[in-house]
Amino acid sequence: MTEGPTITTIAQRAGVSIASVSRVLNGLPTREDTVRRVMRAADELGYVPNSVARSLRNRRTDQIAFAMADIGNPVYVAMVREVQPLLKEAGYRLLIHSTDGDAEDELGVLRGLRERYVDGLIISPLRGVTAEHVEAIVAARAPVVVIGSLPEDMPDGALVDNVRTDSRTGVRLALDHLHAIGRRRIGFLNGPLGTVPGAARAAAYREALEALDLPYDEDLVEVGDFYRDSGARAARALLARAPGVDALMCANDLIALGALDVLREQGRDVPGDVAVVGMDDTDLASVTWPTLTSVSLGSAERGRAAAGLLLDRLQNGPREPRVVVVRPSLTIRGSTTPPGTSPGGAR
Repeated sequence: MTEGPTITTIAQRAGVSIASVSRVLNGLPTREDTVRRVMRAADELGYVPNSVARSLRNRRTDQIAFAMADIGNPVYVAMVREVQPLLKEAGYRLLIHSTDGDAEDELGVLRGLRERYVDGLIISPLRGVTAEHVEAIVAARAPVVVIGSLPEDMPDGALVDNVRTDSRTGVRLALDHLHAIGRRRIGFLNGPLGTVPGAARAAAYREALEALDLPYDEDLVEVGDFYRDSGARAARALLARAPGVDALMCANDLIALGALDVLREQGRDVPGDVAVVGMDDTDLASVTWPTLTSVSLGSAERGRAAAGLLLDRLQNGPREPRVVVVRPSLTIRGSTTPPGTSPGGAR
């Protein structure tokens, strides 16, 4: 049996070192003339290059990366469900990367774009876009779409589009609803204040209370993390401190599920004793018991918008940055309004 071409035979044909062939075939930075010689030799010998090597010739990897804080969070799952089919139809594969909300990890992903390992990036920085993020975006050799807020003073030349939502309005929708059904002692279970959603929702909660002429009470606020078990711990702590609370506004649906677990354990009726509202309106909201009233921040819409903006840049070339704002909405379910009760009526 005749042995197929190897990096040794390619190196001999191209007149370069084996190390140079290895660098080219593995997509590592290499002089352009070396790349041309290696790829020509590989073609002549019938070598089938991998996708990275092929990309060096046509400057396209056919891959898009999506960097998110937590691949298990239903919000990101909803986004991926929208992003992947659009990219697949356009001939791209989707690479998923979980950053765990770590800024250094996010920066590593952005800085890697200088090596053009993908054709574009969708990224959702949990703790916000810092000056270092901006610097990496400007230096990127591929277009970027940020899901979340961007600084207002983004420099010219940054190939970045932006998709965002208005969680402050979302919190206001939730508190207006709770107030309309007669709730006045509205507790708040939040995620970390060092994150963009945590800080925005904390500020929105205070603003909404003020608009409704309700006092702000530190005893009615508990900060944890954006997970179900953390939501349970936060709810348990808040209820022990303020047993007279008659509603809980939760910073996401996972926190709300944890709160429902604790209320069930303590024998408190939902919504009779305590009404509960989540945020994100994930698939989980419709399968809890009772079903969960939740604020939709348009996860699916944000995913579609991000994919559309990125594909537009890839297919149509440079243009001015665009911003898409997805408006929130409130879906009322059983955790605030029992069957047969008017959603806007008194308790």
